[in-house]
Amino acid sequence: MPCNCEDDNGFSEHQNGCQLRINTNRTSTEGFNGYSKMYENSDTLVEEVDHSSVRYPDGTVRLRNPNIELMDQDILYHLALGSGSHDLVEMFGDVKFVCMGGTPKRMEQFAYTIMAEIGHKLPCGTTLQDISQFSYRYSMYKVGPVLSISHGMGIPSVGILLHEVIKLMYHAKVRDPVFFRIGTCGGIGYEGGTVIISEEAVDGALKNALELTVLGKTIQRPAKLDRRLVRELKGLADPEDPYDTITGKTMCTYDFYEGQGRLDGAFCDFTESDKMEYLEGIHKAGVVNIEMESLAFAALTHHAGIKAAVICVTLLDRLKGDQVLAPKEVLDEWQQRPTKLVCRFIKRYLQMKGRLSLEGHGSIAVKSPRRFKLVQQESENYD
Repeated sequence: MPCNCEDDNGFSEHQNGCQLRINTNRTSTEGFNGYSKMYENSDTLVEEVDHSSVRYPDGTVRLRNPNIELMDQDILYHLALGSGSHDLVEMFGDVKFVCMGGTPKRMEQFAYTIMAEIGHKLPCGTTLQDISQFSYRYSMYKVGPVLSISHGMGIPSVGILLHEVIKLMYHAKVRDPVFFRIGTCGGIGYEGGTVIISEEAVDGALKNALELTVLGKTIQRPAKLDRRLVRELKGLADPEDPYDTITGKTMCTYDFYEGQGRLDGAFCDFTESDKMEYLEGIHKAGVVNIEMESLAFAALTHHAGIKAAVICVTLLDRLKGDQVLAPKEVLDEWQQRPTKLVCRFIKRYLQMKGRLSLEGHGSIAVKSPRRFKLVQQESENYD
């Protein structure tokens, strides 16, 4: 049986007398760079994280890829940034929080909201700038120690972004960053407008791991979220809020229609009775909401040793229907609810550190004009 010697991130910290994972059908092999162990079971490799492998002693992010250090420069293609073209330490070295959400518009709005909440002042004559505007894929805004980034829709989109943002944290020498996903979801037994903080992420078969095929082999990365962060966020829910804030298990699917048991897609090979049996079954198993990004978000942040949380608002109760019918103005107000919770967390942290009203880093800092132009051109060639 697995041991229970874990910290709030799910990292193993084995104590004397604990019972380690033992299975005679598995063979243990060191990860390719010694950073983790992989346990082989049939055709699947289950990766475990060694916390010391993902942090340097000063708290800066350590990549689990030795190839990056050997590269002349690392182009973060989908962000229109590069380690050789931009001074990433100057631009992003003061970042503490990375907040992600689906659409560029929503994350631009979040950037303005957090700017007002923490009292951040832009230099006279300037405005918020989309740092990744030349990528035409994601939008990124920086407000003092906060990055606000759109991640698109679904696991592939958020996965690509996370690879490059985690590398950005490494190149910028960011210390102990905290990642948030702020989004929308379908509730399972909860009405629209309910705020849900994910305790863990599972796939459509209720497995708490992201499955990837790498070099023809299937690997599983545990989709763990920071438990202490969940408790702290839940503790910031205001009793005066005119809505409920709960915690629970989040199901992440690869599809909005068939994968979530909807009857209104272009294809449907199951009945309403089949759908209800499935939804009621996962509800009994502890699932409180369904969305499409949390599995990759939890798995990749955990793999990188980064504290992370997922906070979503429900747009409907899936036990009562499939289509989102609430008026636009109602949906807009609902989508502000998880934003408020994250803002409370960030504001409280900065108040405790005495870091409100920061002016900080954030403008484009060009290290090499030639490489800057090259990265810009590479990212613009999106066809």
